[in-house]
Amino acid sequence: MSDTHAQSVAYVRETAIPPAPAPVNAAGPVKWMRDNLFATWANALLTVAALYVLYLILASTLPWIFGGLWTTSSLAECREILQGKSAACFSVLSERWNQLLFGFKYPSELYWRPGIAFVLLFIAFAPVLFFDLPRKLLILTALYPFVAYWLIWGGSILIPIMALAGFVGGYVVYSKLVTRNFAAGFFGGIAAAAVIWIIGDYIVGALASDTPWLTPVPSRDLGGFMLNLMLGVTCVSLSIPLGIALALGRQSSMPLIKWICVVFIEFIRGVPLITLLFVASVMLAYFFPPEATVDLFLRVVIMITMFSSAYIAEVIRGGLAALPKGQYEAGDSLGLDYAQSMRLIILPQALKISIPGIVNIAVGLFKDTTLVSVISMFDLVGMIRGPILASTDWNGVYWELLGFAALLFFVVCYGISQYSQWLERRLATDHR
Repeated sequence: MSDTHAQSVAYVRETAIPPAPAPVNAAGPVKWMRDNLFATWANALLTVAALYVLYLILASTLPWIFGGLWTTSSLAECREILQGKSAACFSVLSERWNQLLFGFKYPSELYWRPGIAFVLLFIAFAPVLFFDLPRKLLILTALYPFVAYWLIWGGSILIPIMALAGFVGGYVVYSKLVTRNFAAGFFGGIAAAAVIWIIGDYIVGALASDTPWLTPVPSRDLGGFMLNLMLGVTCVSLSIPLGIALALGRQSSMPLIKWICVVFIEFIRGVPLITLLFVASVMLAYFFPPEATVDLFLRVVIMITMFSSAYIAEVIRGGLAALPKGQYEAGDSLGLDYAQSMRLIILPQALKISIPGIVNIAVGLFKDTTLVSVISMFDLVGMIRGPILASTDWNGVYWELLGFAALLFFVVCYGISQYSQWLERRLATDHR
């Protein structure tokens, strides 16, 4: 009886069964392909058609790329070696890389100076882009523009020192007056910086011969991709604070400040950038004193900064409008003045909302720097259209040069886009 009862009791395991791997069609690449590429018959047909088109493109492009030549001295020599075969002549890149990156007038023995400035750019931007780093490193960010100016343009070290003194003086005046009125602090800081700058110009003229020098390089000798980077970094860095000031000014309760900002924004947004560049090249010098010789690079920076700041102002105004009224009332209930409320409560939230729009304008602005080639500034595109294609050795090389330019711009713009997406995820800008 006991044996029969024991045999009727189910067997109970004392250890767990090891987990079995998921079926091949329920996990991994196979599942991803089923869900995303072959979910339906229509998706499967589109996937096959897209793969066929991709095959046709790669089948004709990859042999052209991998069969390219890098060591010839001219296009004629490339064609002679290829003997009718279809392949790239990348020799133009190995022959003219320095002109594509630095222009054809920048002294070759001084390439180390913009190279160091480029490396320092990442060190200076790191505390701004990655806010987990110590805030003390922002000192490097503040000093970078003056160090980079001295490295790229050369001349007396007193010039960047006096410029730094002007910005420091302007910031001191701004911090003293902004607690009373934002507009008074902003414009008072600009006026103080201008006065110190003018005084520093006389000091530089008197003491320049007794200070350390680097070989000066005029702005007309700047060119290549270096010029695009300089314009992009400078104009974006200047247009963001100016755009914030314009957005706040447009919402100001002071009619004069408000309408000045409204007229400026609407006028700049209604004019093409290429028109402003022609104004910078031809007309802007007439707005300065007759004895003043305003550099073309500075004039272009002024116009591009004005252009981009008007668009950034509208993006930031949208971020300000997206905040509920209670956020503004919170600052008042805490007893904060206007500047404190904007700095601690309103602007952090508005800027977080405006990140995609600001990045979109920054990417578009960096690509628009190629328009300076129409006013005889030899940036990357200007170098390709001008000196390189005008030479008899490389006249007729188009895909290789334009593809190289596209690759450089893609790397920079894609990097900016990926950083903005990381920043959005870090700040959790989505609504949960």
